[in-house]
Amino acid sequence: MDYQDVFERYEYKYFITPSQKRKLLEETGTLELDQYGRTVIRNIYYDTDSYRLIRDSLDHPVYKEKLRVRSYRRAGGNDTVFVEIKKKFEDVVYKRRVAITKTAAEHWIDLREPMPIRTQITSEVDYFLDFYEELKAKAFISYEREAYSDRTVPGFRVTFDENILARNAGMDLGTDTWGTSLLPSGTILMEVKIPGAMPLKMAGFLSENNITKISYSKYGTYYKEYLLTEQYPERSVFYA
Repeated sequence: MDYQDVFERYEYKYFITPSQKRKLLEETGTLELDQYGRTVIRNIYYDTDSYRLIRDSLDHPVYKEKLRVRSYRRAGGNDTVFVEIKKKFEDVVYKRRVAITKTAAEHWIDLREPMPIRTQITSEVDYFLDFYEELKAKAFISYEREAYSDRTVPGFRVTFDENILARNAGMDLGTDTWGTSLLPSGTILMEVKIPGAMPLKMAGFLSENNITKISYSKYGTYYKEYLLTEQYPERSVFYA
């Protein structure tokens, strides 16, 4: 399978119901499961001990960034995972990633051993690690995803995430998925990813069904609702 390493797009998020998902797939008629299809995604998010990255993100700045390591299945040492830097500037999302083995990622990100092969993206990751210093695995977030592309609109993708679970232990992409549930029962997180304007058919569906855009971060939700309260009970009110 070929992997895309650089992304530049708009990403919009919505809470929908299972019936709305079925209706969308039926009415559009052009959405098809993409190369990833149905997967269980595992992510490890890195942050400082003071959670600087997620705290900055929750302040809704013009620019924000994060570092994570992702796999699309339970990963063994020689399986491919992705080291990703994700940035957002003025509503545009930029994602750059490196596909390497799980063992190589652990040596690079956790043990700070230099990558034997350097590229523009690995240099950006190294700069990120040096700039923030002492980054550690702070959250493991998994979810079941169905990913669709549109055969009539190049670059247009829709993903549906369910069973979003988060924890701050067992930071290994080769482990089972377990943790605190972040979504209400019967809720699906839909993400629309587009390189430019929203396709008219999709915009019409959202309008006709009163589906409105939300601001939602999986890691941010876990931090606000659990990590912040655990560390600083008296401060959690600031992010209510």
